[in-house]
Amino acid sequence: MANHQENIALLPATELKRRLEKRELSPVEVVEACLRQVEKHNPTINALVTLNNRALDEARELEKQGPAPERPLYGLPVGIKDVTEVAGLRTTYGSPLYANHVPQEDAWVVQRLRQAGAIILGKTNTPEFAAGGHTFNEVFGPTRNPWNPDLSPGGSTGGGAAALITGMVALAQGTDLGGSLRIPASFCGMVGLRPSPGLVATYPSDYLWDVLQVSGPMARTVDDLALMLQAISGPCPRVPVSHPPQSRDFVAAAADSRCPKACAWPIVGTSPASAWMPRWNRCAGWRRSICSRTAWWWRRSTSISLSPASRFWRCAVTG
Repeated sequence: MANHQENIALLPATELKRRLEKRELSPVEVVEACLRQVEKHNPTINALVTLNNRALDEARELEKQGPAPERPLYGLPVGIKDVTEVAGLRTTYGSPLYANHVPQEDAWVVQRLRQAGAIILGKTNTPEFAAGGHTFNEVFGPTRNPWNPDLSPGGSTGGGAAALITGMVALAQGTDLGGSLRIPASFCGMVGLRPSPGLVATYPSDYLWDVLQVSGPMARTVDDLALMLQAISGPCPRVPVSHPPQSRDFVAAAADSRCPKACAWPIVGTSPASAWMPRWNRCAGWRRSICSRTAWWWRRSTSISLSPASRFWRCAVTG
């Protein structure tokens, strides 16, 4: 049973995972703790715009099944950006045109999350069609930065970042074209990663060959991010741009304390940018060195920005 003097909703996802698997906590307890945070903070922050009314029922069903190796996210509440389809749950894309839209099918990333044992707690706010560096729209209004409600949480996954800070969810899914995972992470003190195109398959999509917009994870810690990325990455038979199965262990890479031998330095949000650097301590020469290697950029697989997730970039970006 949980120690009710401790706010379990604010624990790292990896710690929640450990306690859930040891049955020190139950999925129901974790969901209830997150819902208390929603009740406490969401009226001011406006991060979660549509709640999954079946979250507790799903937690009870999951509790009956119990933890299992094939469910690495067992019992963890996740927020889904309101441009990503969740079957039976209103998905507005932040637009009045879709204010009452209810998809019939889960997006591929949502399917992966469910298969991994995650519980979809609700939809997180986004600017209309995820187009913008701040999070507001005509359907739900603005999301506010939990550190200071007078300020912006960034965008376009601002709802996810704000929900993470306040403990409304343990993990958050988002999308990124020009910084939509990375900007809110920097505004709110979270960790956000834009994966390589195809590492997390994007389906449904209006353009199946799209290599600009990607779906990806946001979390409170690097280890949490790696845990989620491990669960949602992998090929999709319905998407031509998806990575084949590979034995990449993002969780182990995040736990590796050795300095990486590679880093990335994007000039703009969607430019592929990765170049080999001899050592971290040559920071001063990075920009000058990388700018002379433009031809290399297009041989690499993605764009990312410097963040605390650097310890497993090479694993996540280049394999």
